[in-house]
Amino acid sequence: MKKAEPVTIVIFGASGDLTKRKLMPALLQLIMDGLLAEKTTIVGFARREKSHEQFRVEVEEALVEFARSKPEAGSGGLKAFSSCCYYQSGNYDSSKNFHDLKKLLDKLDEERGIDSDKANRLFYLSTPPNVFSGIIAMLGQTGHIADPNDKNRWTRVIVEKPFGRNLETAVDLNRSILSVLDENQVYRIDHYLGKETVQNIMAFRFGNSIFEPLWNRRYVSHVHITVAEAVCVEGRGGYYDNSGALRDMVQNHMLQLLSLIAMEPPASFAPNAVRNEKVKLLSAIPPIKSNEVNEYSIRGQYAAGTINGKLIPDYLRESGVQSNSVTETFVALKLHVDNWRWAGVPFYLRTGKALTKRLTEVNIEFRQPPLALFSHIKNDEDERERGRMKPNMLSLRVQPNEGIRLSIGMKVPGPKMILEPKDMEFCYENVFKVEPPGAYERLILDAILGDTTLFIRQDEVEAAWTLVNGILEGWASEELPHIHLYRAGTWGPYAADEFITNDVRRTGAL
Repeated sequence: MKKAEPVTIVIFGASGDLTKRKLMPALLQLIMDGLLAEKTTIVGFARREKSHEQFRVEVEEALVEFARSKPEAGSGGLKAFSSCCYYQSGNYDSSKNFHDLKKLLDKLDEERGIDSDKANRLFYLSTPPNVFSGIIAMLGQTGHIADPNDKNRWTRVIVEKPFGRNLETAVDLNRSILSVLDENQVYRIDHYLGKETVQNIMAFRFGNSIFEPLWNRRYVSHVHITVAEAVCVEGRGGYYDNSGALRDMVQNHMLQLLSLIAMEPPASFAPNAVRNEKVKLLSAIPPIKSNEVNEYSIRGQYAAGTINGKLIPDYLRESGVQSNSVTETFVALKLHVDNWRWAGVPFYLRTGKALTKRLTEVNIEFRQPPLALFSHIKNDEDERERGRMKPNMLSLRVQPNEGIRLSIGMKVPGPKMILEPKDMEFCYENVFKVEPPGAYERLILDAILGDTTLFIRQDEVEAAWTLVNGILEGWASEELPHIHLYRAGTWGPYAADEFITNDVRRTGAL
């Protein structure tokens, strides 16, 4: 494995929840695992005034609560980590503050014995998206960005989602970023790609000869991708009401999952070889036209209900949500991939908030045998009948309890030839006896190592927005919005079940 070089990591938005809950715990774990160089330094940048010591206290408190390693307050490891943390207050549009930041970084390099001509920088933009362009422009104006051709040092910038609100704004954002940075210096992060099970999709497909020959239209009936959240908007109503499920989950996380499931085998696992195939896959999906949205999409909004005994109010009563909002908290889509491998195979995407439970899973349903030879026991019923049995299903669970499940028909013990569907299943934690590393651990390390495989390229972003744009335009043009209500704590609107089940039945898959 390539050795990590000393680097100064600057986190813009250091006072935010992402820094406390994900970024600092990931950095602590990487240092504890010996994956970062000894002279790694972390600098937080945010508007609030505070000293280095105040910042370190906040970092320690966050790590005690959120770190995977569960450090004890006041422990030596915690103190050693926080002693590498520094803080710079400032505004994101202040040239003076960015010059002050550069002085601090140069001073820290000097103290660590690092020549300024060999100082590496990783900037993490954990901020609202409306300041992405301004921060990067200010970094360029104040001399923070190394020449991309410089062999002695490097500068890399991690940009959090969302990458725009539609195709037009995504193109504008990319244009402004690339006016300062080279594409190879930009790391657009989607934390789903850092999850062990998401990465294992590629290993499972391309590392096991038994499955790859079945991974096509001849054997696969249809594919379901589900991302369910058991939480409501939880105080983020103002943000979510301007976003919605399509922008928040489908355009990024779900289309990334789809591209990994359906892409062609790359020539190698070099970063651009993998990303080229993902772009080809996304480009092979015909965009849904604005006048086709009711044929290919269902959107819903949660009403009052209960989740785990907790009362959830109507979405329209959430703080920050407009009383007449038509923002979707649930969306179901049907997509097709027009290429040789997948022609005619529907891909169903479902995601929503305030659903029954938290679940991210890909279900690949295989075609049934051409002839029903055996009687079978129907699902969960002691009733025997001749006819079609439950199809074989391969399930790849991303969260929680990461694992893989294969449903097959097995003969029931006894004198008669009767089949019953049974699952062959394994859980990563049980098999490997370790907790999978966090997504941000893998992605931050990859950025430091310069590996862009699991980050999103400019053309990927724009290909994904091209797919989503027609849906957004179609919904916006409806005189009477087709919003289906569903009770919080259920699996979404009944219309979505009909939308998928009737379509699968009509195509002969059931």
